[in-house]
Amino acid sequence: MNNVSLVGRLTKDPEIRYTANNVPVAGFTLAVNRRFKQEGQPEADFIPVVAWQKTAEFCNKYFVKGQQVWVQGRIQTRTWDDNDGKKHYVTEVVAEQVGFADSKKDGNGTGQAAAPAQGQQSSKPAGSAPSSAPNSPPPQAGEKMPWE
Repeated sequence: MNNVSLVGRLTKDPEIRYTANNVPVAGFTLAVNRRFKQEGQPEADFIPVVAWQKTAEFCNKYFVKGQQVWVQGRIQTRTWDDNDGKKHYVTEVVAEQVGFADSKKDGNGTGQAAAPAQGQQSSKPAGSAPSSAPNSPPPQAGEKMPWE
């Protein structure tokens, strides 16, 4: 079974792009603290995450740098060739569900809800994500992401 659950802080705002078929895809990195720290080793792992369609639009609209969020999904590995013919290998988490992990005491007022309350304001500028998304399937393995 391929199932991943992460809680971490966003290293920067999610970046949303669109495939050739106008399917939204958001990419972001989660800084996930390690449970045990060893001298000379990093204290966190930086995990690349990709979200598709409505999940991508949600992340783009409500997630901001520094915010603590949770992600449930699966690990995916893929390869692609750049314009110079060099092969690239990528391992990432494909988000299937996401939500807020900050408490209201953290000052951002997002709470524990998996989606914001009706009428809750986003810290992102208006119009940063379209109101609807096509129901196209995500690209297949071996296909480049829009930002690659």
